[in-house]
Amino acid sequence: MNVQTIEAAATRRVKSAERTLELLDTLSRAREPLSVADLHRALGYPRSSFHQLIHTMTDTGWVELTPDGRVMIGPRALAVGTSYLDRDAALPIARTALERLRDATGYTAHFARLDGAHVLYLDSRYAHNAARATSRVGRHLPATATSLGKALLAELSASELDRTLPRAPYPALTPHTITTRDRLEEDLERIRRDGYALEEEENTLGVTCIAAAIGYRIPATDAISCSMPLSHATAEERTRVARIVIAAAQDLAAELRSQGLR
Repeated sequence: MNVQTIEAAATRRVKSAERTLELLDTLSRAREPLSVADLHRALGYPRSSFHQLIHTMTDTGWVELTPDGRVMIGPRALAVGTSYLDRDAALPIARTALERLRDATGYTAHFARLDGAHVLYLDSRYAHNAARATSRVGRHLPATATSLGKALLAELSASELDRTLPRAPYPALTPHTITTRDRLEEDLERIRRDGYALEEEENTLGVTCIAAAIGYRIPATDAISCSMPLSHATAEERTRVARIVIAAAQDLAAELRSQGLR
């Protein structure tokens, strides 16, 4: 793409639309509803247009106001997000594979997709009596901090990795998260050698995850994983689960290809 094409594309961007999307992104990342003042401070929009945007999005259901006047994402965002899942032809097949993976390992199983420098959780099947603290559908985490993300990053070439990831340091979700490019590349090389990604307390304390890429696309866009309590993750148990996860990923890839999905 030449400079003229980039400049022409930039002129087609609509500022009001960009502000709307940025507001939704900010609310989706917030752990709790935000005060109007905090949201305005985070976005930095002119005050008059900011309040007009809030009123419009509230009226249309994209944003909700709590009884004390704080701002949170609204139900229409859920409806739109759910439509993405409804239209994903791979997901019904992946759900069945997750159930088999959960039953074979005894642990919670996840299916996720690489989304830029993040992974997007598309489905989970929880182990019986498991506390649902490790992930949820729609969760968006840095790829560098998850076994799912690292399994997919390992599928990329060096130039693709440069285009995908921001500059280090990468976000640290726990004290154990990999934040440097050197350590990440060491981990990705091990993943390529062993065929699976291992992550210990890098996004959730007390949890170990093992993931493998699903090779029905090149490079792979999707992966599956199992998460287990760190206390269960002996060397023998990690080896057992890794073998099951790798086989499950290979079987799922073959099934998706047989259905004509690429």
